[in-house]
Amino acid sequence: MAATASADWKGGLQTGSGTFSAGERIAGEVSFRSRFEDAPGANPEQLIAAAHASCFSMALSAALEQAGTPVESVSTEASVTLRMVDGVPTITAIALRTVGVVPGINQAAFAEAAQEAKAGCPVSRALAGVPEITVEATLA
Repeated sequence: MAATASADWKGGLQTGSGTFSAGERIAGEVSFRSRFEDAPGANPEQLIAAAHASCFSMALSAALEQAGTPVESVSTEASVTLRMVDGVPTITAIALRTVGVVPGINQAAFAEAAQEAKAGCPVSRALAGVPEITVEATLA
């Protein structure tokens, strides 16, 4: 099944603005200022962070369930860093921070499962060109 989204942009880069939508409930506005100057609105990096956090949480939950330690909950926050590299805006790092409630598992096993989930998550694999993707995994 293919996932779809759309975006429209009007005007120049710094003075224009755009809208995006994905699925039935995801929609927003984007501008140069919301992306590069921390102004209100969304930006593509937030959408990447949301996709990565949700995919990773699902992958971790699946891996733990397959290992015989089903989760009560997994909460993941993703931070996507955009920096200038050779004069071009570039995603240089993604930090995943996850907290799990998983009965019957210790911290070491949870951290190992998180590393495996990062490697197997389809969004992690799609973002393989990002120089640094880290995972901090903690049991609640």
